Amino acid sequence: MAEAALDAVRRELREFPAAARELSVPLAVPYLDEPPTPLRFYRDWVCPNRPCIIRNALNHWPALQKWSLPYLRATVGSTEVSVAVTPDGYADAVRGDRFVMPAERRLPLSCVLDVLEGQAQHPGVLYVQKQCSNLPSELPQLLPDLEPHVSWASEALGKMPDAVNFWLGEAAAVTSLHKDHYENLYCVISGEKHFLLHPPSDRPFIPYELYTPATYQLTEEGTFKMVDEEAMEKVPWIPLDPLAPDLARYPSYSQAQALRCTVQAGEMLYLPALWFHHVQQSHGCIAVNFWYDMEYDLKYSYFQLLDSLAKASGLN
Repeated sequence: MAEAALDAVRRELREFPAAARELSVPLAVPYLDEPPTPLRFYRDWVCPNRPCIIRNALNHWPALQKWSLPYLRATVGSTEVSVAVTPDGYADAVRGDRFVMPAERRLPLSCVLDVLEGQAQHPGVLYVQKQCSNLPSELPQLLPDLEPHVSWASEALGKMPDAVNFWLGEAAAVTSLHKDHYENLYCVISGEKHFLLHPPSDRPFIPYELYTPATYQLTEEGTFKMVDEEAMEKVPWIPLDPLAPDLARYPSYSQAQALRCTVQAGEMLYLPALWFHHVQQSHGCIAVNFWYDMEYDLKYSYFQLLDSLAKASGLN
């Protein structure tokens, strides 16, 4: 009896993503030719938890004309920033039986620019990606080149952003598949970003496992070693690479349907809270994103229920 009930729950969970997709998930990420009004943004995109790419939203930012690698060198080249360094470009990702975080190095931005422009070498792959509002905290000289927030989004959401982050890195730097509890407005200033997205409703097909956390350490010889973070609890993370999924190990993922989009210079991606995303970029891509804390409302509670049922039923 109990096994039959469990099978019924699993069946419902497997059928749920297709039903949700039919109701509310677009076949491709839609484009808006201009920024929406606060009312339209909230009604058409935030409430239904739908992504979109917004054009002509950054045209008034000086950064769009000014920011290039030479400009960054002249303006903030001597400024020290926190840089994530990994052997393979994957920071915060599953490697073997560990969830591995990057080595963090403080480097003048000019050192990163030297590597990006091929003038110098550095062990591993470099990525300026420290979230906690690294733009105002580490590179305040760049703040006059853009707005401190996205006014129509702030009005729609009734709050200011929790963080404003600056991103700069090599093409080999990849963000592994994950989700955030933020409404994310991701603005590409130079180059392009490639996003692979899954709606929250695909959760029954996306595997999670618990991993011992570890951190890369860069040795004096320029090699990497993994050091366990013994004081930290195990970390739930997605072990699957959506670009080359191991379907023998995770067969359910074959039923998930990813959306792919490229965000080009001058475009802004609205990435709704709880959407799974995997990110790649062109070499030397420069971007800024605004994180607005999500509302922990009924929508959030329903996702937590879906997440709990997927775990408890052993679906993954």
